[in-house]
Amino acid sequence: MLAGFLSLLGEFLITVGLVLGLFVAYSLWWTNVLADRQASARGNEIRHQWQTAPGANGAAAPGALDTGDGIGFLHVPAMKNGEVLVKRGTAPDVLDDGVAGYYTDPVKAALPSEASGNFALAAHRDGHGAKFHNIDKVKNGDAVVFETRDTWYVYKVFAELRQTSKYNVDVISAVPKESGRTAPGRFITLTTCTPVYTSKFRYIVWGELVRTEKVDAQRTLPAELR
Repeated sequence: MLAGFLSLLGEFLITVGLVLGLFVAYSLWWTNVLADRQASARGNEIRHQWQTAPGANGAAAPGALDTGDGIGFLHVPAMKNGEVLVKRGTAPDVLDDGVAGYYTDPVKAALPSEASGNFALAAHRDGHGAKFHNIDKVKNGDAVVFETRDTWYVYKVFAELRQTSKYNVDVISAVPKESGRTAPGRFITLTTCTPVYTSKFRYIVWGELVRTEKVDAQRTLPAELR
């Protein structure tokens, strides 16, 4: 009888293991597939809006077309993740669509076109597109480029914080002093969860604007993306 019980218990544990394995596969792979499809479709819609909206001479500042669908695309060559659509907000229902979101709470991010401030972004590190999965590959001096309808904003990474509390909102403040900066500037901050496969802490990368380039008719890539 004991042998029969152990056999049934073994089969049960194998079944549980298979179910858990399928759940992990869903969380870390299938959600990426779905999120990437959704983000790609939204990205195509945004680029179509850009083509049909007024040109640079009559265009409003970046963000003027922001209806929640996206304001531009983030390019971080060191992450090897292609272009990342950027939308408003950092709630799960935003980030789960395979995008990066800019903070509106508890600190409101400054858009890149503003004279000073911090364009602070968040994205998932695992699952749901995992757009910041390779954030640990980003080093000082690397380029971070944000693309809008009319302008390329080129930033250079100057500092990182590999682990901090998820409640540390100072890292996304207008002047993120933990980065070493003490005066206003035009910053970009990338935030995500760490360690990998957890959400216990946050990983932070800071960059500072080094130049802008107007988008030409061919949307020629800036040198950092060629």
